[in-house]
Amino acid sequence: MNNLSLGRKCISAVLKAVVFLSALIGTLISAGAGRNTFMGGSTVFMFFTIQSNILIALICLIGCFLMFGRKPLGKVWPVIKLVGTVSITLTGMIYAFVLAPTFTAGSWSISSILTHAVVPVASILDFFVVSPAFKIRPRNTFWVILPPLFYAIYAGIGYVKGWEFIPGINYPYFFLNWGSPAGAFGFTSELPFMGTAWWILAILVFLLCIGRLYLAIASCIRKIALKSAS
Repeated sequence: MNNLSLGRKCISAVLKAVVFLSALIGTLISAGAGRNTFMGGSTVFMFFTIQSNILIALICLIGCFLMFGRKPLGKVWPVIKLVGTVSITLTGMIYAFVLAPTFTAGSWSISSILTHAVVPVASILDFFVVSPAFKIRPRNTFWVILPPLFYAIYAGIGYVKGWEFIPGINYPYFFLNWGSPAGAFGFTSELPFMGTAWWILAILVFLLCIGRLYLAIASCIRKIALKSAS
C-alpha cells in the first residue's frame, strides 16, 4: 500500500483500530453473556457473526502492518480484504434486515451494536479508503462466497450431529433450520418462508452482487485518486 497517501493511511489506521477493538469487545461481551441468551456464552464462536468479526479483525490487524511496510501487497491480499469485507457486510445486513426484526426484545444490545453495526460499517469504509491500492480482477469476486458457504456446510453438519448452538436448538439461525416447515426446497407463509437450500442460494447470489458492487465503487475511487494525483 505504498502508493496510498499519508492521509488515507492515517484514516485507514483509525478505521482498522475501530474494527479490531469493536470486534474484540463485542466478542468478549457475547462470550461473557449467559448461555441461554442468543449467541452468548460458551457457544458464541459457533456463530457466523463472531467468526466473521474475528476474520475481519485479523485482516485489519495484519493490514495495518502491511500498510506501513515497504513490501508490495501482491495479488492475494486485496482479494482477502474483499472477502473479509463482504463477509462482515453479510453479517450486518442479515442481522439488521432478517434476524433483528424477528426478535421481540434485546435486538440491539451493546455487543450486537458493536459486532453487527460498528464493525461492518467501519470495515466497509476502510475497504474504500484503501481501495486505490487494490487491483482486483472481477473473476476474483467468486472467492467471497467461500466463508458463508463453508459456514453453511459447518452448520449443516452441526444440524445432523445435533450440536446445540442454543440450548435445545441444533441450528444457528432460523434460515439454516433444515427441519423447518419449509424443509430444504419448500415454501411456507411464515418463517422461514422458504427452504434452507433456497436461503443459501439467495445469500450466495447476494454476496456475488455485493462483491461486484464493491469492486465497481473501488474502481471509481481509484480512477478519481489517480486523476487528482496527476
